[in-house]
Amino acid sequence: MKKMTREKPKTFHVKSFGCQMNVYDGERMAEMLSAEGMTAAQDGVDADLVVLNTCHIREKAVDKVYSDIGRLRRDDGTRPMVAVAGCVAQAEGAEIPRRAREVDIVVGPQAYHRLPGLIEKARKGETALDTDMPAASKFGALPSRAAQKRPSAFLTVQEGCDKFCTYCVVPYTRGAEISRPWSAILDEAKALIDGGAVEIILLGQNVNAWTGEDDAGSIQGLDGLARALDRLPGLRRIRYTTSHPNDMTDGLIAAHGEVEKLMPFLHLPVQSGSDRILKAMNRSHSAKSYRDVLDKVRKVRPDIALSGDFIVGFPGETEADFEATLQIVRDVRYAQAYSFKYSPRPGTPAATMEEQISAEVMDDRLQRLQALLNEQQLAFNQASVGARTSILLERPGRHHGQLVGKSPWLQSVHVQADGARIGDMLDIDIVSAGPNSLQGDIVKRKAA
Repeated sequence: MKKMTREKPKTFHVKSFGCQMNVYDGERMAEMLSAEGMTAAQDGVDADLVVLNTCHIREKAVDKVYSDIGRLRRDDGTRPMVAVAGCVAQAEGAEIPRRAREVDIVVGPQAYHRLPGLIEKARKGETALDTDMPAASKFGALPSRAAQKRPSAFLTVQEGCDKFCTYCVVPYTRGAEISRPWSAILDEAKALIDGGAVEIILLGQNVNAWTGEDDAGSIQGLDGLARALDRLPGLRRIRYTTSHPNDMTDGLIAAHGEVEKLMPFLHLPVQSGSDRILKAMNRSHSAKSYRDVLDKVRKVRPDIALSGDFIVGFPGETEADFEATLQIVRDVRYAQAYSFKYSPRPGTPAATMEEQISAEVMDDRLQRLQALLNEQQLAFNQASVGARTSILLERPGRHHGQLVGKSPWLQSVHVQADGARIGDMLDIDIVSAGPNSLQGDIVKRKAA
């Protein structure tokens, strides 16, 4: 049944879940809605339009979406216009408005540049669903970047994935690997810097698979892009995430030792230390080839902080397979890492594999893995005590005059910095360390 005509929304709220790429997409949708003349609301309570920018990676992601939709109904019985965007929208499509009549718009992550048109359709009571994955880049249809509220800005340079890991929905919700053009990336980077960013974090499902043709017509990889960004005035720091071991080229490894603004931090997921499980995951690298890459990186940048992703309880994982994961953690010595219990994603090959692991076994293995990872993170932080470094101030601390910044190794550092501002770079001495943050004393202050 066709819904009644509604007024055009005047205010909006975008709520993003999941990965940093979703945060970037949420920022771009907010900029696009602002360019349409709408005003951002602090939350969804009073907004005319609420965009739920969803993630499909975690367990029960779909159930969470419907729960969030239900909470949008107001005490007086009214509700905002509701748009479900992101990967759950891509995966569920027309099923979402069938299950939740409150939903007015469904838009996938490769089609959100068409959100204004979908809002107009929904306003007229028409079906507003777009989960196409158009060949034309959505980025060209988005407005120029707005001034940055934070000194650190995300910049998506690559989307999609061709790896088809057997547990992962990304190839189905984000599509094939595509790289944004060189000039478009540099133009956006300059706009971000002009808007106040001093750190840029390059994003991609497989960000180190980025390739493109530079202004001289030469083919470049992510290392060439990093070197070009390094030359931009006003930019102080460069980071990138998330990478695949098979796309860590010699050029990118060399850049870690040569590009001054490229921070000494590398997030490189391995998922398992067992070659048997890696093969079942279709990861296309071995435990040895992964270690070899990290050895090369440490050779050019000995102080680099390493991060990774781990899945425990993948179908068929034995205690010996899990011990191989613990061993690779002992060998690598991570500064931080993310670890999760395997959860089946509908439509992925692993969801129908035999020998699914019980919840009790997964819980036990995750606790043992996280205990080791937490021990390593604390040791890495404690090894920083006594060091002198610089931090980029990003947010207020809990106490008066306290600010929190990030070290080059992505550690949170608390510092008493009366008179300093968000976005300043401070030289500090690390005086104490805990498992999740450090304490620093100011040496001197540098203007951003």
